[in-house]
Amino acid sequence: MESSSRDSASRQHGDDDDDETRTSDSCSPWAHFLSWLECVCVVTFDLELGQAIELVYPHDAKLTEKEKTSICYLSFPDSYSGCLGDTQFSFRFRQSIGRKGSSFGEDAYNRDAPVTLQREPGHFYGYVYFRQVKDVSVKRGYFQKILAPEYFEKLEPCLEAVCNEIDQWPSPVPGLTLNLPVMGAVLQVRIPSKTDKPGGSPAKLAPKEHLLPAPTMLPTVHELDLFKCFQSALIHLQVLWELTLLGEPVVVMAPSPTMSSEVVLALVSCIAPLRYCSDYRPYFTIHDSEFREFTTRTQAPPNVILGVTNPFFIKTFQSWPHIVRLGEPRIAGDLPKQIKVKKLAKLKTLDTKPGIYTAYKTFLQKDKVLIKRLLKGIQRKRPSEVQSAILRRHLLELTQSFIIPLERYMASLMPLQRSVTPWKTPPQIRPFSQEEFMSTLEHAGPHLTSMLKGDWMGLYRRFFRSPNFDGWYRLRRREMTLKLECLHLEAVCDADLVGWTKDKSEVEVVDLVLKLREKLTKARGQQLSVKAGALAQLERCVLTIAASLPDDLQVALHRRRP
Repeated sequence: MESSSRDSASRQHGDDDDDETRTSDSCSPWAHFLSWLECVCVVTFDLELGQAIELVYPHDAKLTEKEKTSICYLSFPDSYSGCLGDTQFSFRFRQSIGRKGSSFGEDAYNRDAPVTLQREPGHFYGYVYFRQVKDVSVKRGYFQKILAPEYFEKLEPCLEAVCNEIDQWPSPVPGLTLNLPVMGAVLQVRIPSKTDKPGGSPAKLAPKEHLLPAPTMLPTVHELDLFKCFQSALIHLQVLWELTLLGEPVVVMAPSPTMSSEVVLALVSCIAPLRYCSDYRPYFTIHDSEFREFTTRTQAPPNVILGVTNPFFIKTFQSWPHIVRLGEPRIAGDLPKQIKVKKLAKLKTLDTKPGIYTAYKTFLQKDKVLIKRLLKGIQRKRPSEVQSAILRRHLLELTQSFIIPLERYMASLMPLQRSVTPWKTPPQIRPFSQEEFMSTLEHAGPHLTSMLKGDWMGLYRRFFRSPNFDGWYRLRRREMTLKLECLHLEAVCDADLVGWTKDKSEVEVVDLVLKLREKLTKARGQQLSVKAGALAQLERCVLTIAASLPDDLQVALHRRRP
């Protein structure tokens, strides 16, 4: 979560599909802490060893040697960045294969959280606080550590105290306002819920009178300053949005890991409420274990957005189709200097100028009204948060205009509710037909909600080949399948099952009991949202039917209980 960026190189824990789900009353050590963070690391630079982990808290945190190596390299800005003083940035890397991590009500959290904020298996997120200051006692002249400012004065006792405080926090629950005490302050924050209106204003948090000191209210835990990230590419927003929507391979070259990580995360978030389903690395280095995988020239570049700072990557990524080269923000007159779209052939030297190096041509026209509004906002000194809100609203409406026809068509594939009966297996969802969908666009396409002109149909056809379509379709189909399971389960609960068994053979009755038990187990495991009391009613019905069988069959059924 974004809130963990206040800790020193703290990392949101990853997930594993095979992990056992912890509950909120878990007695496991650090159970509540692990619902927010995996661990906090202190990384230092040793003249003999290079980057090394000095301290991990909690001490029993399970990190593989490969994961520790990744944390060490990713926690330091590249030597070309020249980061002196305090720097904050973030990174993302794969967990080791086969690791058994910790989880804390993952199913319930992901069920209620927006898809863009759901926890995902297989990756760790790192949030770095890096400090580099002159120190004449060190041969290289710098004192480098990754840690929060308080740690400099109070060292490990401070870290232990903070981790113990986090272990007292309530677990993150979408839709609830939480008060989180840390280091004498109280952070009051609301984690967004799936039921929130997309693009709505963050809920206004009211401080509770009994809280002393008064809480620091965080209006959001996940939004970036989009205007700051895109200020030098405002006239090319359409290019960036389409490249992200289509899951194209993109390299973001920036002068610092801070800019690199923020721009990559801004790109990933610019297609919300659609989830970005390809890989992305806010900060990537040549020491990464996947460096060869991402830079091989024997195959097409993978669908990933990489954020880098080392100029070495200019040569390495010359075969990539889209490269965004950023520099320090420059002002031309009273406006930020806008980068240009250039041909990839011009990306040859280390002193390559900022620009978007690509041969990509957008399917849709740019929104000149939006660009003019944002540029005028700069001249009028409109606050950055207001500019970001305008930008975020535009991107949200653009993505919604694109996705609503898909959602509408997908809903038409759902079987009618009257076709769901207790005596048959749930009916099947109709398969997605690209051509059938395209035929709906004339009367129910994006033109109903968007003023942008262009080749919408061409954009959809390209989107169908992207990982984002595959991820969206799998998620929607899974949600629809669960909905069918709920409707079928409710139909079963309302049926006269006891009456049905009266003229049935013992074999048929036993088969019914076994199937109903399996359905109950599955419903509870998936936490299906069925009407109140339905599962308890079905459980009683199963017990009644089982009790009607001969004793020997009852004993056999008891032995086969899950």
